[in-house]
Amino acid sequence: MYLGIDIGTSGVKAIVMEETGDVVAQATAPLTVSRPHPLWSEQDPADWWRVTQDAVLQLPQTARGAVKAIGLSGQMHGATVLDAQDQPIRPAILWNDGRSEQACRTLEARVPDLHTLAGNLAMPGFTAPKLIWLAEHEPDAFKQVAKVLLPKDYVRLLMTGDYASDMSDSAGTLWMDVGARDWSDQLLDACGLTRTHMPALHEGCDVTGTLRKEVATVWGLPADTPVVAGAGDNAAGAVGSGITAPGDAFLSLGTSGVLFAADTAYRPDASNGVHTFCHALPGLWHQMAVMLSAASCVDWAVRLTGAASAEALIHEAERADKFGAAIPLFLPYLSGERTPHNDPNATGALLGLTHDSGAADIAQAVLEGVALGFADGLSVLSASADIETITVIGGGSRSAYWGRILAAALARPLSYRKNADIGPALGAARLAQMGAHGQSQAAFEAPEIEHVIEPIAADVNIMAAKLDRYRQLYAHTKDLN
Repeated sequence: MYLGIDIGTSGVKAIVMEETGDVVAQATAPLTVSRPHPLWSEQDPADWWRVTQDAVLQLPQTARGAVKAIGLSGQMHGATVLDAQDQPIRPAILWNDGRSEQACRTLEARVPDLHTLAGNLAMPGFTAPKLIWLAEHEPDAFKQVAKVLLPKDYVRLLMTGDYASDMSDSAGTLWMDVGARDWSDQLLDACGLTRTHMPALHEGCDVTGTLRKEVATVWGLPADTPVVAGAGDNAAGAVGSGITAPGDAFLSLGTSGVLFAADTAYRPDASNGVHTFCHALPGLWHQMAVMLSAASCVDWAVRLTGAASAEALIHEAERADKFGAAIPLFLPYLSGERTPHNDPNATGALLGLTHDSGAADIAQAVLEGVALGFADGLSVLSASADIETITVIGGGSRSAYWGRILAAALARPLSYRKNADIGPALGAARLAQMGAHGQSQAAFEAPEIEHVIEPIAADVNIMAAKLDRYRQLYAHTKDLN
């Protein structure tokens, strides 16, 4: 058995996987986000540890007791700053925090070749600008910084006592020479940091340490259970879905939205906000188009309409079947946007509301708006990545109706695979299996396809027309924001 733990933004998911790759147990525990000021998004690192333990202990003891290795996945870019006693100095600044826009300009000025070296534009969500912001706005806190860890790596520290990270997650900090798969002294120095502030780097399947005795006792796991480096949530989701070869891609419908394309070479293309990071496996990289709000837009619409749940609201849209009807147009920029705009000040919008607009109209508008955001991302990602097949993963993958809308917006067939809704946790478990037994090509194989949603020609035409209006709406509201 292998334990995969995914430290997400809205919750922690833990799964146990058999040698065959079958998932025999899974559990989740919720997290909340604090937004104390406009553009801010934070979490208390202590909550990650508490909720991780909660999720693990929900798993059956029989499954936990048979675990041979543990893999970690987690939300990327979060700045967890620790003092010399490994205590968090302040709440962690998350991936969807937009406060460091000015710090991004500072970093770009300090490192003119940033885009080539780090493979990305400086964006407020990345880790490095957050530390520049901290030095400028909370200098007393910055002076105390002894280590900076990503969210899953803070959980690892409490599990094993080791300062360690993996290539894929660390590539999203803007402190790595992504092509060389190593920390960059130049990028660290631009933020007033050195390698001593960083964890050791590992490939995703490398063993970084073993479970502390006291943690193993509480969790009911064997003593000295090995823990592998794991991956950032997107790279872990790719491993869980078998997305490792050029031409393979996935669409992730989680809190954020991601289009991820695997590659065997480092091909940075920072224009239009395309991300280039290391993959979780040696010798591989990947490119991504990222939207900051995807399934979280549905959660927002649930609060707005008073629906019982996200599932209930999507069902309402499906029951009303307003595809092609005159409904509002939705911009999903509830936390700003990355690809293709790199605009932390972008906001959401509903255009075309009338007295007759009801919950079904808003639900349909939100589902379509997120799909149009993906289409916008695909248009720029396709310029640098050859995409042959798209697999859908994440919690939003459970809705076939949303799949119909997405297939129409992308004008591509979408594959839905077994365990698609637990991709990152499954990928973490697969990396644990690889670390325990050495690399196996079988561990890379994609889970079986359960169904494929083909785009309907009439739907494609409808969404193509809406994409033009969608882009115009952003262009006309950009200056207002």
